[in-house]
Amino acid sequence: MTDSAPGPEGAERAGDALIRLTRRFSAAGMETPALDARVLLLHVTGMSHAGLVAHPERALSRKEAARLEDCAARRVSGEPVSRITGRREFYGREFLITPDVLDPRPDSETLVEAALEAARRLGANGRALRIADLGAGSGAIIVTLLAELPGARGLAVDISRPALDVTRANARALGVAGRLALHQGGWLEGVSGPFDMIVSNPPYIASDEIAALAREVREHDPLLALDGGADGLDAYRALAGQAGAALAAGGFLLVEAGAGQAEAIESLFRSAGFAPEGGFGPWFRDLSGVRRVLALRKK
Repeated sequence: MTDSAPGPEGAERAGDALIRLTRRFSAAGMETPALDARVLLLHVTGMSHAGLVAHPERALSRKEAARLEDCAARRVSGEPVSRITGRREFYGREFLITPDVLDPRPDSETLVEAALEAARRLGANGRALRIADLGAGSGAIIVTLLAELPGARGLAVDISRPALDVTRANARALGVAGRLALHQGGWLEGVSGPFDMIVSNPPYIASDEIAALAREVREHDPLLALDGGADGLDAYRALAGQAGAALAAGGFLLVEAGAGQAEAIESLFRSAGFAPEGGFGPWFRDLSGVRRVLALRKK
């Protein structure tokens, strides 16, 4: 159906549906009711944003109306818009997500920015970097890095086979599958280096804090991607013990961290033989000012 195709007589118009959904989401306490309403309306109808603006009188079909009501009910119940549509924009690209993977968040774009700066310091323009993403999930980080660094090759590691299937799908959709290998396993077990760069957004929520997370997170992100153990640091201990052997001399390790974890995580990696590079990091802050990404170099 085109943006301006008519629906059945008496059907709700797209513009009216947008207003109705916005009011419904606002009354339900949604943080971004107008945005959520528009994204779901476009998802259901296949209209473009420009088409909606140009043709608010476009009538919804009965099937579209039913799907829109289902989507609206799911949103009011606390399901994130990205989970309903199965899509998430990350670093200017659209990624498939499923219940098997963490929903990529804007905070993780800080990890991409830090990794790209590390690549420049490694001389990305003159060499084919080898990058490993541990706990790759949807592949948002490694696929983005390969898209931004056309000469690089990557390895996506995840303990979940369904998660790696999502990574593969995103790599194919964004044209980097030929430069990305996949490995199912825990962190660096069974992985051969050396890598110029290891990146990771590991689970870092303390086990007893998961119940207090926002409903959108605790009910819809996989527990495997959230639970970092009793103090939230289990994954960092594993990485600190394994990453040094897998990195090339002078290679970079970049890990995402939760708020309030900076000192403990940095201490773990310094004790394992990693050190900051002058004029680079070691911490990169997200848009909220949180020390979000630690970047250290193998001595």
